Amino acid sequence: MAAVDRWIDDNVYSPARGFWTRANVGEVLPDPPSPLGWDLVFEGGTILGWRDCMVNRLGILDEEVDRIRPEVMGVFGGYAYLGITILRVWAVRTPGFTPEALDAAYFAGHPGIPPYEAEPWHENMATTEKMGGWLGWVMGDRDQSELEADRLAARAVRAARPDLAATSDADLLALATALKPMIRSLFDQHINQSGAASIAPGVIGAVCAAVGRPTDTMRLLAGLGGVDSAAPSSAMWELSRVVRASAALTAHFDAGIDRLHDRLRADAAAADVAVFLATLDEFLAEFGSRGPNEWDIHSHTWETRPDIALAAVDRMRGSDDSAAPHLHHSVAEAERLRIGGEIAAMLEGDPETLGQFQAALASAGTFLAGRERSKTNIIRVIQEVRMAVWEIGRRAAGRGELDEPRDVCMLFTDELQALVDGRLTGTRELVAARKAHLAWLESLEPPFLFDSAPPSNTTWPKRGEHRAPTAAVGDSLSGLPGCPGVARGRARVVLDPSDPTALEPGDVLIAPMTDPAWTPLFVPAAAVVVNVGAPLSHAIIVSRELGIPCVVSVNEATERIPDGALVEVNGDLGTVTVVELP
Repeated sequence: MAAVDRWIDDNVYSPARGFWTRANVGEVLPDPPSPLGWDLVFEGGTILGWRDCMVNRLGILDEEVDRIRPEVMGVFGGYAYLGITILRVWAVRTPGFTPEALDAAYFAGHPGIPPYEAEPWHENMATTEKMGGWLGWVMGDRDQSELEADRLAARAVRAARPDLAATSDADLLALATALKPMIRSLFDQHINQSGAASIAPGVIGAVCAAVGRPTDTMRLLAGLGGVDSAAPSSAMWELSRVVRASAALTAHFDAGIDRLHDRLRADAAAADVAVFLATLDEFLAEFGSRGPNEWDIHSHTWETRPDIALAAVDRMRGSDDSAAPHLHHSVAEAERLRIGGEIAAMLEGDPETLGQFQAALASAGTFLAGRERSKTNIIRVIQEVRMAVWEIGRRAAGRGELDEPRDVCMLFTDELQALVDGRLTGTRELVAARKAHLAWLESLEPPFLFDSAPPSNTTWPKRGEHRAPTAAVGDSLSGLPGCPGVARGRARVVLDPSDPTALEPGDVLIAPMTDPAWTPLFVPAAAVVVNVGAPLSHAIIVSRELGIPCVVSVNEATERIPDGALVEVNGDLGTVTVVELP
C-alpha cells in the first residue's frame, strides 16, 4: 500500500443503513474518485442533490437521511458505493412498487443479494400519499418545464465560459466552487427523472405479459428519440463519412490515432482537413464534456483529449452507409409503433388497461429521454468545473509543481485554495504520493456489495487476480435482455473506450461497463455485451435508441468470452453463445 498523508474519508458504517453496492454507481464512477472531484462535484454537490430529491419529492423524511453525508451514496475503501437501504424504503412507500422490484432494477438477478427485511419505520402512509401524487405526475401530467429550464441554464454556463487563460487563479477557483449549488440542483432533477423513468417500463412489461407478449416490452421502449447520450454517435457518424470520402483525411487516420488531433492541426491548410477540423470544433463545443469516467473532473473528456473522440470516428469510418445510426433508429421506431398498435387493439375491450398502457408508453417516451437529458445537463456543468481547475493546474505544471494539469485533482479544495494563495508547500511531493495511492486503489477489486461492516481495502484482492474460466464452444452465457435482436460476429473485448482499435465493423463489442464515451463504439458493432448493467443502464437505453442487440449483466463476460471468438448475441433472451473459438 502506498503511503499517503490524506485521502477521501470513508463514510461511517451504520447497520441501520447497512446495505451498500457498486451496482449502478460503478457506471458513474468506475474508478476511485479523485479528492478534488469528490470535493467539488460529489460531496456537497450531487449527493446533497440526491438527498434533496428524496426528501422534497420522493417521500423520505428529513430526519431519515443524514444532512451532511446522506446515506444514498458514499465512499468505502476509496471507491464510491450506492446506499440501497434507503432506496428500498422508498420502494416500500411507493404504491405499486416493492423492494424486490427495486432490486431487480439495480441487480438484474446478480447472485448473493441480501433479502429485504421489513422494519416498522419503513412504512409511512403520509409519504405513501405523497408518492401517489408523484406517480400521477409521472403517468399523467409529465410537465418537463423544469427540465427544460435546466437545459437552458446548463448551456448558458457553457456559453458564458470566460477566457480561461486570461482569468486569474482566484477567479478560476471561485468559478469552480460557485457551480456546486447548480450541480446539486441538477442532480436533484436527475434523480427525479431517473425515478420517473423506472415506472412506465414496469407497467408496459405487466401489460405485455398479461396479453402473452412479454418479449415485446423491450421493443416498445426502443427508438423513442430525443436521447441525448445517443446524439454524439450520430454526429461522429457524419464526421466518419467526411473522413471516408477524403484521401487526405484517410491518410491521416491510417497513420494511427496517437496524436492524430495534433497532426490534423498541423495540416490545417489542406482544404479537406480544414473543413473536417471546423466540423470537429463544432462537435467539441457541443459534446466535448463527454468522455470516459466523465463524472470525475480528474478524467479526460473529448474536449481535453480529442483523440478519444477521433478513435471512435476511426472505428466508424470502416462501416458502409447502411450502418448509419438513423437507419437503425428508424427500424426500431417503426417496430415500436407497429407493436404498440397491435397490443392496443388487443386491449380495446378493456378501456382501463388500455388507458394505462397508452399512458405508460407516453411516460416512457418522456422520462427515458428525460433521464439522459438531466445527465447531459450535469455533465455539461461539471466540464466547466474541470476546465477552470485544470487551467490552475496548467499554470502549476508550468512552474514545475505538477507533472500535468489534471494532477491538480489530487488536491482537496482547501489545498487548492492554498495553492492559489501561494501558501501550499511541497506540492510536487504531496501530489506524487497521492497519485501513487490512486494507482494502488485502482489495482484493487472492490467488493460488489456488503451488508455488514466492509473489510479494509488492504484485504481486497488485486484486480485480475481471479480469472474466470474461459467459455467453450456451445457455452451460453446468460445476462439481462437489453435490446432485442439476434446478431453474430467476432467478439472484441475492449477494456478502454480510448483504445478501441481492434473493433471492426460487424464485431460484437464486449465491454466491462459503458458510459457515453462508449456509445459511438455501438455504431460499427453488430451487438453489445456488458459485464454489468440493469434495465435503465446507459448501455440499454442507447442500444435501444440505435437498434443494436444488447445483453447486459453477463457476469465476467470480458474474461470468459475469448477475444476473436465467433459469438451469437440474442438480445431477446439475454444470452451470448460461443459458436467458434479463435
